[in-house]
Amino acid sequence: MLRLGFSLGSLLSINEVIECSKILSKCNLDSIWIPETWGMECGSMLSAITQIAKKPKLGSSIINIYSRTPSLVAMHAATMDTLSDGRLILGLGTSSKAIVEDWHGLEFKKPLQRMREYVEIIRQIMTGNKLSYNGEFFCLKDFSLLIKPVRNKIPIYLAAINQKMVELTWEIGDGAIFYLRPLDEIKKVIAVMQNKREIDVACQLITCVSNDAEKAITRAKKTIAFYVSVGKIYREFLAKNGYERETEAIFNEYKRSGFIENYKLVSDSMVNSLAVCGTPNEISGKLEQFVRAGVDLPILQFNPIGEVTESFKLLVSALASDVS
Repeated sequence: MLRLGFSLGSLLSINEVIECSKILSKCNLDSIWIPETWGMECGSMLSAITQIAKKPKLGSSIINIYSRTPSLVAMHAATMDTLSDGRLILGLGTSSKAIVEDWHGLEFKKPLQRMREYVEIIRQIMTGNKLSYNGEFFCLKDFSLLIKPVRNKIPIYLAAINQKMVELTWEIGDGAIFYLRPLDEIKKVIAVMQNKREIDVACQLITCVSNDAEKAITRAKKTIAFYVSVGKIYREFLAKNGYERETEAIFNEYKRSGFIENYKLVSDSMVNSLAVCGTPNEISGKLEQFVRAGVDLPILQFNPIGEVTESFKLLVSALASDVS
């Protein structure tokens, strides 16, 4: 059976995340992931979901490595793993300069070295031993957890976009979390990297389903246009990987008129390469493309169309043979 995850968050309210989790609690799926951007704090949401969905793994997608210390994230991980009876996947990422500096008031500096130290510290803390650490970013003296973790090694997945972070992920991570990578590019990078060392490859996929295919495609285009408009790192990555003309047009229209019209400049090629969208009968086949490209764990980023609960039920029912 296909391993399948669901990402619930950015476009949903707290109550909607809870309701969707109740639906997923009846399904035989791999994992539920909660994003953290500038809305919900993912630790609180994951804690709530531990009491609703008792079987799937639970992932943070992603905790940025600037706004919390690694010691605090290790405490979070130990707590969450206890609440979930050993089901946590710790997803970490660097976030972006705009978010880290403009919204958290911190310096976005040397993300690769910071990530390396962050992972080292968390792993050592989770052993339960007292830790002293002297790094470029973090210096700890005699830190140890007051509680005993359920597991002394929690899987750590790293969000990776550019090549240096991809390489670091395959060097130190238990898994990778990809997002907004064209289908052909995903296939190539996974083939090369898995040859060096096999890890679990997850890919968060913009997912939109409707009985009206055009509504699903439009919803996907709006999400892609949003990330191209506000996410410099995604815009530059996509421009380097076949979509320079589209990303430039989308961004220029965003600067002129915001999000009103710029989604119309997202090409069908972009949608087909970056998202899973269409009617209930179509999305299984579109999902399979990413699995064939080497994705071990597709994570469906739910983008509601119309009433949220009904939209989510339609998505889940479309994949019933895969998640039940």
